[in-house]
Amino acid sequence: MTLEKVAKVSDVPVGEVRRFVVKGKEVAVANLGKAGFRAIGDICTHAEAYLDEGDVDVDDETIECPRHGSTFDLNSGKPRSLPATIPEPVFKVKTEGDDILIEVNDD
Repeated sequence: MTLEKVAKVSDVPVGEVRRFVVKGKEVAVANLGKAGFRAIGDICTHAEAYLDEGDVDVDDETIECPRHGSTFDLNSGKPRSLPATIPEPVFKVKTEGDDILIEVNDD
């Protein structure tokens, strides 16, 4: 696994999410403020909508799919509400200075 720089900290405001492609994988990076950044697969496991178009709940540390409203835990990737039942992949996130780095498999 390697760390890949995806953005600057200032590119993802608190409470928001942005989509990045990292080694061919679509990844949603959310800024949870004091809790830091989280990275999760960007394609909903239920209906293939882009999670980065959904809402982030900073307090619950979840992201909501814009299509059918399933929420996913940003720490584990597990769905917290239906209709989604399959977890999203999650990726380790690290910040170095103003850079956001994501750990991805070398496929």
